This record gives sequence, structure tokens and C-alpha cells, in this order.
Amino acid sequence: MKSNFVVVGLVLATFFVISFITNVLGPIFPALIESFSIGLALAGFFPFAFFVAYGVMSIPAGLLVQHKGEKFVMLVAFILAACGSLLFALMPVFYVAMLALFFIGTAMAMLQVAINPLLRSSGGKQHFAVYSVAAQLLFGSAATLSPLVYQYFVASIADQTALGQQLSVLIPSNMVWLSMYWLFALLCIVMVIIVFYTKISAVERQDDETVAGFSQSLLLFKDPTVLHFFFAIVAYVALEQGIANSIGVFLTQYHQVSDYAASEVVSQFWLLLTVGCLLGILLLKLCDAQHVLMLFSLGALFCLLNAIFTTDPTWSMWAFAGCGFCLSIMWSVLFSLALNSVSHSHGAISGILCTGIVGGAIISPLIGLMANMVGSLQLAMLLLLIPLSYISSVGIWAKPLVRNHRINLFRLLFSQKTAKPQSFSKS
Repeated sequence: MKSNFVVVGLVLATFFVISFITNVLGPIFPALIESFSIGLALAGFFPFAFFVAYGVMSIPAGLLVQHKGEKFVMLVAFILAACGSLLFALMPVFYVAMLALFFIGTAMAMLQVAINPLLRSSGGKQHFAVYSVAAQLLFGSAATLSPLVYQYFVASIADQTALGQQLSVLIPSNMVWLSMYWLFALLCIVMVIIVFYTKISAVERQDDETVAGFSQSLLLFKDPTVLHFFFAIVAYVALEQGIANSIGVFLTQYHQVSDYAASEVVSQFWLLLTVGCLLGILLLKLCDAQHVLMLFSLGALFCLLNAIFTTDPTWSMWAFAGCGFCLSIMWSVLFSLALNSVSHSHGAISGILCTGIVGGAIISPLIGLMANMVGSLQLAMLLLLIPLSYISSVGIWAKPLVRNHRINLFRLLFSQKTAKPQSFSKS
């Protein structure tokens, strides 16, 4: 199949926009608490409203893609995200914010379901792995950039630059973070125009690529392997978002780090999560995926405990950033192990696994509630050891039908040293 590079470019841009919007909650989390004058537990419902949409909408979005096509779903999703962003920007009230974030989360879930098969069909199946890595790198780049843009807006308003003066007209003085949602609305409107004028052919799916209905999906939940990996995805997203959303609040409370410096650490967290993917690719060519998963899980445990309990602010900031590096390969390894552990219904199972992104909705309210109960965010963040332990256990109990292809480096080096020079007979 001939590659459609225009559609590939559109899909990669969509990955960038999804990440840019999704991962802003971490850096603005302390500002949200201050602006709405709420506690950590109540603030946890901001990410809850966003990520619960994945649990509710992933399977319906898959069915909508099959009936209406990827282009229709992408248009609806970007329109919905633009409306949610404008609603948040124009009416920054707590309950309206919950509704707006649910709209935006729903849009992101719809886009995730639509663009993955579109990338595979438009780029060619034989190039899917390469484009998937490119998408992951763009996803991480956007997550790294989002806090930096927020810092720039904060500085512009504080210094009353030309941009800062324009933003001051649009947003209340104590809600600088709303500038990001004006930007999101503008981005989504631009994406609506681009998607509308881009020719996108419907994806032709094989039998094992179709998304099951509700009844079929419920039957798949009875498969122990599918259920165990569903909880693995729940655990990963809970761990990732739990750390990302806690960094700013933790550093400001325990180490008196400024909001500006804390958002920079969040940016470094996502940057190292992206860079770690490159090392992960190399390790996965040399080692078994389950062994790599356990190694990175141990690294995440070391970094997380140091970030929480060290008394040195600088070391805590570096340890939080290091957590991103150690989480880098987990999503890809868990997803691939899940699909390689079953021989059927891969499309339906992918939809179920994406539903596991709802894990991002669970952990922040739990950490906030625990912090209020025990009076310590340090102890509350130990809840993150539960999803981390489950992820590590996958390296022990997973039994994939197909294992990742590996290069035997020692055999390769040994064969090169012992290879005899080729002899040529005289004519």
C-alpha cells in the first residue's frame, strides 16, 4: 500500500496536540488549587473529570469510528475539545470546569481511538513501528513543551509584555493558567480546518482489527489474560499521572520551590520519558521485554522513594525527572505484551486497553484524600507503590505467545571473532 504522507503528517500532528492538551494539568495543578481555594482531595477531581472520559468513551468512540469513519470522528473530537476549552476559559467555575474537562477528555479519547489505525493504514503496515516511535517522540515533545509555554505566558503577564497585556484582557489576574485553555481552543479550531480540508480515506480493517460492541467487550473481560493486562494499563496511567500531577504540589509544599521551577521539573519529567524511549528501543533489541520491564520498574522505585524522602530540593527535583526516564518503556511494553499474549480480537482488546487510561482519573483524588486523612502528602504518595508493584509483577506472570525479537550480541561478537577467512581456489 502506498503511503499517504499528508495523512501521516496530520496524524503525527494530532498526537502532538493530544499530548500538549492532556499533560498541562501537572504544571498548573498548584495554581488550580490556589485559584479555586480548594484542598488537594477536591483538586484531584480535575484530572478525574478529564481521564474518566477515557473509561466512558473509548469503546463508543471505536464503534463510531467504524460507522462514520476516522475523519468524521476527528472533526467532532476537535470541535468538542474547542468547545470544552472555551467553556473553561469563559466560565472558570469549579463545576463548569469539571464539565469542560470531561468534554476535552472525551475528545482526546475519540482522537486516540481514531488515529492509531489511521496511522497504520496511511503509513503502511510495514512502516507502522517506525511511525509509532515517531508518534511517541512527538507525544513526549509536546508534554515537554506544554509546561514551558505555560511558563512563558506567566512571565509575559508578569512583565506586561505586548502578549501579556492582551492575555490580561482575557483572563482574571489570579487565573493565569486560563491562558493555556485559550491557546487550546485556538489550536483545536486550526486542527478542525486542517482535518476538514484533508482527504482521508476510510480504513479497511481485517476481522481481528474491528472493535467489538459492548456485549462482546464484556465477554472479553472474562478472559483472565485480557483482564490482567487491562489492570496493568490502569496501573501504568495511574502511576504516570499520579507522579506528574503531584510534582508541583509536592515541591512547593515540602521544598518551597517556586511554581515556575516546579513546572520546569514537570517538563523535564516528560522530556526524560521521551528520551528513555530511545534507550528502551535498544534494550528491547538485546533483552527480553519482561526483564526490561522489571529493570525499569526497579529504577522507578529508586527514583520515586528518593524524590519523596530526600531533604535536598535539588536531588528531589532530579529524582522526579528520573521517574519519567524509568516510566518511558512501560506503556509500549505492557501494550505489546498484552496483544502478544492473545491470538484473537486484537482490535477489541486494544479498545479495552485504551479504556484502562481511566487509571489517570483514580489516583489523584486518592492521593489527595489520603493526604487529608494522614496529614502528609509524603505518605499519601506511597500509594503510587501499588500500581508500580503491579506493573513490575507483569514481568513475572506474563506468558506471551510471541516474544520480542532479540539480537544475541555475544553470539554475534563471538562468531565474528572466530569466523575463518574465506579461501579462494586458484584457477
